[in-house]
Amino acid sequence: MKEIITLLSPRFLSFRNAGKSKSAGNRRIRYLLFLGIGLAFWAGVFLIFYRVLTYFQGIEEFGDILARKLLSMVLLTFFSLLIFSGIVASLSKLYLSRDLLLVHSLPISWERIFLARCLESTVDSSWMVILFSLPVFLSYGIVYHAGPFFYATAGMALIPLCITASALSAITVVIAAFILPAGRIRTLSIFFGLILVIALIFAFRLIRPERLVNPETFATLLIYLREMETPGSAFLPTTWVFDSLNDALKELHGRVFFHLALGWSCATALTFVATWTAGAFYDRGFMKAQTAAEKLFPQRYGTQNHRRSLFERLSGPAWALTAKEFRTFFRDQTQWPQLFMIAALIAIYLYNFSVLPMGQSKIRVVYLQNIFSFLNMGLAAFVLTAIAARFVYPAISLEGDAFWIVQSSPISLRTFLWVKFAVFGLPLLVFAEILIVSSNILLQVTPLMMGLSVVTIFLMTPGVVALGVGLGAAYCDFKSENPAQVVTSFGGLLFMLLAAGFIAIVIVLEAGPVYQLFMADFHGWKLSVSQWAWLVASFALVLLLCILAIILPMRFGEGRLRDQ
Repeated sequence: MKEIITLLSPRFLSFRNAGKSKSAGNRRIRYLLFLGIGLAFWAGVFLIFYRVLTYFQGIEEFGDILARKLLSMVLLTFFSLLIFSGIVASLSKLYLSRDLLLVHSLPISWERIFLARCLESTVDSSWMVILFSLPVFLSYGIVYHAGPFFYATAGMALIPLCITASALSAITVVIAAFILPAGRIRTLSIFFGLILVIALIFAFRLIRPERLVNPETFATLLIYLREMETPGSAFLPTTWVFDSLNDALKELHGRVFFHLALGWSCATALTFVATWTAGAFYDRGFMKAQTAAEKLFPQRYGTQNHRRSLFERLSGPAWALTAKEFRTFFRDQTQWPQLFMIAALIAIYLYNFSVLPMGQSKIRVVYLQNIFSFLNMGLAAFVLTAIAARFVYPAISLEGDAFWIVQSSPISLRTFLWVKFAVFGLPLLVFAEILIVSSNILLQVTPLMMGLSVVTIFLMTPGVVALGVGLGAAYCDFKSENPAQVVTSFGGLLFMLLAAGFIAIVIVLEAGPVYQLFMADFHGWKLSVSQWAWLVASFALVLLLCILAIILPMRFGEGRLRDQ
């Protein structure tokens, strides 16, 4: 243990010394911002689960069954997230970290290094899942009037679940690194991991879990009960956690200790198996990881020459920079799987509109169609913000140490930022328009709402892209190795907050005039002079806000980038 603690000591020292650095004040502001956002999300999760469980409690006979089914689904989701994040963290900690060459030069055995790195990856991949699972268990404890024994059981059951997921992830990564170089594994893991996530999302959406709260969709009561009470596999770690929590709510102490013993014994056994696997394969896998990373789909020279001749048909510094952006994207094959994820989310997004049960509502369908169409503008803009946070905001930081080439080139920083704006703005504009038009066609909205949605998205998209480029330049991090690290920084959170505020203000400004315009069009009324003035003033403010959202962030980013 002394050697493992020594290996983990730099991590502890970095946290302790973070408050003594010159940027401690900025760090405190960032931590407070993160804490505020985390508490808001934490409170939101608690309120949602508390409201759902309270509703379930009001359903006689079926309420407890629904609550148990929900808990089982939540635990299975948590375990899937732990496995996926564990694979990413294990691959980074065991094979791709920059300090590994120094660590392996120490007089410490491979097994000790492996255990220390596994412990670190377990904490990194589990802390967020544990933190945001607490409001779920808290809501169950409050609704079912559970005592301290239930909360202690939840803590004792989550720890072996995290260890089990981390051990399985480490075993998978060690064996895969022994077969393939870690550079290629990174590409393959991202690709197949996203395929797995897409498959889970499709499976969850296609089983239509909303049926579980509507017994009328089942032929008989017996089929409904059989569907709800189907137990999980006895060999799944989530089943042991679920059984221990379920028995803790019933104060069955003996059965709780039995299920906890199953979870802890599995975690201990898998830790031993992972250590044995590392002793057999880790050293040779690490040596393979030192080789150059191979591309998943190698480029052919013929194709590359053809593309180069196509790019060279136009000339000029701005066009050369534009061509560089496209070439960088297509050469970085780790970015491609993100497109599959976006395509899957779009398909599910549109599928949800196609299955909306608007005919079952007491509100007239024409009202619902247009209400959903108006709200869909904000929802589509939020989807656009999420994509911009992944691709647009890190675009400046991904220049890395080669940014000096841009600074020494015969092109100004203003032109550089506007090229970034154009490269990302046009595809995202096309994407947003396709999304809003397709969803409105599925909703069968009126031509008035269709035109309004198209124009509003056309105005908001450049503002969201400009916020991403401008704030990405203002808070760039050229030392970051991963775009996800850039997005979760202070600047990334600031971008998402400002983009969300921008979208919300636009929707609020349009809400009143659009309602008046819709009602006048529906009933054949004529708008009064005051209503026309309100309409013109609101849309003028929207136009002014969208223009400012383009100009101000770009200027702010240019000034901050020039000062660096």
